Amino acid sequence: MALTINTNLGSLIVQKNLDDATKALNKSIERMTTGYKINSAADDAAGYAVATKMQTQLSSISVAQDNVAIGSSLLSTTESNYDLITTHLQRIRDLTEQAANGTYGEDSIEAIKAEVEARMQEIDRIAQSTEYNGIKLMDGSQAGGITLQVGIDSSANSQIQLDAALFADAHVSVLTGTAWGTFTGYYTPGGTNYGDALDAIDEALNNITSIQTNLGAIQNRLDSAADALDVQYSNVTSSLSTIKDADVAAESSNYIKAQILQQASASLLATANQTPSIALNLI
Repeated sequence: MALTINTNLGSLIVQKNLDDATKALNKSIERMTTGYKINSAADDAAGYAVATKMQTQLSSISVAQDNVAIGSSLLSTTESNYDLITTHLQRIRDLTEQAANGTYGEDSIEAIKAEVEARMQEIDRIAQSTEYNGIKLMDGSQAGGITLQVGIDSSANSQIQLDAALFADAHVSVLTGTAWGTFTGYYTPGGTNYGDALDAIDEALNNITSIQTNLGAIQNRLDSAADALDVQYSNVTSSLSTIKDADVAAESSNYIKAQILQQASASLLATANQTPSIALNLI
């Protein structure tokens, strides 16, 4: 190789290797400090695109998990209030059986009637006021039912439809199939229509049992949907980790390698830069 002054090829070669070692060192530092081997599209364009899509999926799955939890709370609210109504109806039934015994005078029947009416009013109050996040649940206003988004796409498989029957009108007259005035008219001394009152109460209890059975079935579906989302979230997270997460052990080795190459190049660069000065010995 010719000995030249204007062009120091050896220095240029060392500078390039020093630059490459520095870039590799900085890349390893970036990967170890962020924990990711793909920090930009330049690192791996295809991997970056796949990772971005998976991150979007994870975000959507997380929202779907919240939707399932909220839907479950809505159903629990409905079921709990039906439990309250059932308690009132059971008490009304007990009072009706007492009144039907024929051993109670007018004052006693009036007291029984007063309690029956008070409990019927409370049932109607519950039916009218029960809501979840502003959605009425027991006044019959949810004629179209309620749709829960439990998946990440727009298909029917990502939705669970809560039928309007789950949110039927729970006012006394609807549950019993008997008008308020007719029902309270049963409670008279020596009355003979207590059997009709008992039948109306039993009809109400049967209607509630049917609704609660359906609520339980839907609750089981939501539990299953929640489990499926948990599995999906774990699988996508695992795949994303494989694509994007840095292997810290490997990056540590790369870091040491790049650091040694950088230091060696820096040392050799000083030597290479002194090569043209050898020409002075020839003058």
